[in-house]
Amino acid sequence: MDWNDLRVFLAIVRTGSLGAAAKQLGVSHPTVGRRLHVLEQDGGQVFFRRTSQGLVLTDSGEKILYLAEEMERSALSIERHLGGNDQPEGLLRISSADWFACYVLAPVLTELSRRYPKIVPEVIPGHRLFDLTRRDADIAFRIVPFTEPDIVQRRLTTLSYGLYAAADLPFSPSQNGEDLGLILMSTAQAHYPDVLWLQQMFPRAKTVLTSSSRTVQAQMCGRGLGVAVLPRALGDQLTALRLVDVGSEPPGRDIWMGYHHDMRQMDRLRALADLAGEMIGT
Repeated sequence: MDWNDLRVFLAIVRTGSLGAAAKQLGVSHPTVGRRLHVLEQDGGQVFFRRTSQGLVLTDSGEKILYLAEEMERSALSIERHLGGNDQPEGLLRISSADWFACYVLAPVLTELSRRYPKIVPEVIPGHRLFDLTRRDADIAFRIVPFTEPDIVQRRLTTLSYGLYAAADLPFSPSQNGEDLGLILMSTAQAHYPDVLWLQQMFPRAKTVLTSSSRTVQAQMCGRGLGVAVLPRALGDQLTALRLVDVGSEPPGRDIWMGYHHDMRQMDRLRALADLAGEMIGT
C-alpha cells in the first residue's frame, strides 16, 4: 500500500469527511477522493460508509486502522531521525469536560506546548463520553472509570467540590432552603453525588436551572440566579463567586485518564499522559 494513500485514510478517519481531510492535508477534494478510491480498489474492500454524521469506518476500515497508525508512527519516527529531531509531533485529540479543559488541563497543555512545540493539541470539550475504541479521541479525561475493553486507565486525583453563591449577594437561606434557588446538573446527571448532596441539604429549595455544563452553571450562579455545587478548581478562580460554608462539604470526584492500549506507543500521547500524571496526579 502507498503511504500517501494511508495518510489520506487517516485524515478521513480523524476529520469525518473528504473535504475536511483535504483541508487538513493541504490538497484538493478530488485528490482525496481519488486516493481513497485507489486504496479501496487495491484492498478490494470499502473502508467507509456515509452517514448523516459524516464518513464512518466499516469493519474492514477498522481492521486496517491500527496498522495505518503503526505505519504513521514509523514514518514520523524515520522523518525525525533523518532530520535530527527526536521531538514528538502531530495532532493529539483530547476529550474532556469544558471546565476541566479550561481550569485544570490548561496549565498542562501550556507546559506540553513549551516542551514539545510540534505537538498540536486538539481539545474536544463536552459532556459526552467519547468511545476510545472507535478513535473518537486519542486520550480522554473524565470523572467516571472507563468500562470499554482494552483501555489503559489511571486515576489521576480526586477533585474537591464546594457550594458557591454570587459574590455580591447575601447568603442567608432558611433551614430547609424554601427561599433558595438551586442550579443543578441536567436530568441525565441527576444521580451525581453533588446533586443529591445539594438536594438533601436544602430539600425545600426549588430548581431554577439545570445544565450539563459546569461553566454555564458557574456563570449563572455568578449572576445571582441560585447556588451551585462546582469543582473547587473552577469555582475558586472566578471572582463573581464565593465559597459558602454550610457545615459540610459536597463529595469530591475522581479524575480518570484513559486511552486505547493500541495507542500506548504514540509518543505524543505518552508525552501528555506523563505530564498530566506529573502535574495533576496525586
